[in-house]
Amino acid sequence: MRIGIHGGVTGRGDNAIDELLDTARSTSEAGLDLWMGQIGDVDALTALAVVGHSVPGLRVGTAVVPTYPRHPMVMAMQALTAQAASGNRLTLGIGLSHRVVIEGAYGLSFDKPIRHMREYLEILMPLLHTGAANFEGEELTARTFAPLRLAGAEAPPVIVAALGTQMLNLAGRMADGTALWMVGPKTVADHIVPTITKAAASAGRPAPRVIVGLPVSVTADPDGAREKAATAFGFYDSLPSYRAMLDKEGAASPADVAVVGDEDTVAAALRQLGDIGATDLSLPVFGSRKERARTMALLSELAKD
Repeated sequence: MRIGIHGGVTGRGDNAIDELLDTARSTSEAGLDLWMGQIGDVDALTALAVVGHSVPGLRVGTAVVPTYPRHPMVMAMQALTAQAASGNRLTLGIGLSHRVVIEGAYGLSFDKPIRHMREYLEILMPLLHTGAANFEGEELTARTFAPLRLAGAEAPPVIVAALGTQMLNLAGRMADGTALWMVGPKTVADHIVPTITKAAASAGRPAPRVIVGLPVSVTADPDGAREKAATAFGFYDSLPSYRAMLDKEGAASPADVAVVGDEDTVAAALRQLGDIGATDLSLPVFGSRKERARTMALLSELAKD
């Protein structure tokens, strides 16, 4: 199980990319991977191309970039560019985002999300692996006039943010795994891993990667940490896809799936995730400066196991 942090920029520095590079260097020194989401400010693939080129050896990944605003041909070009820049250390994580974002911010239809992702992968996967696409679907069309090739770039692994059964089946059949957020260990073990693994096996694909994302804090005050988590991550409680996973877990709020406690408690919880099928961890580290330092030290030690 590879261990990484889910980082980004806080906006407190004078330059967002300089701040991200500082985070990337400390992450690399700790022996961890760096994952980055596409929220609404820094472009994740552009930023990770810079980071991957500037910090040798660091593995980077998007978790995740929304598909609707980027045609799959554009996504493929961006991903291959980031691959070349990073020395082929990129994992491309893509996802639907949420109705409130796609319809509210972009004015696009979110009526057929499964169809959208299926057509997206019908274009993206051949483009990355063969450089060619000739597809006309109900929503998406792509026709290459010349091979899409970039010297020095290999096809990156593609993971799909998948929580429900239909999306997990799609990710297992067509992609290389899934990226999760706010999914507790019981749900990972009973729902996520068996569903996507069965789908991959039925399609003759290798065992899928399962990237688990949960907030983590090594702390002497777990109750206080959960209160912080409730404030910092409470927004996700309002999004239907995450709320469904919290309900499946029996969790009242995101604070209930946050991994908090002393070093032994957090280490045991993270190892359990590996035991039940997580192949990677993408962990937002939160808490006070002291708590974040303790957390990073523990994650660094676990990464050496």
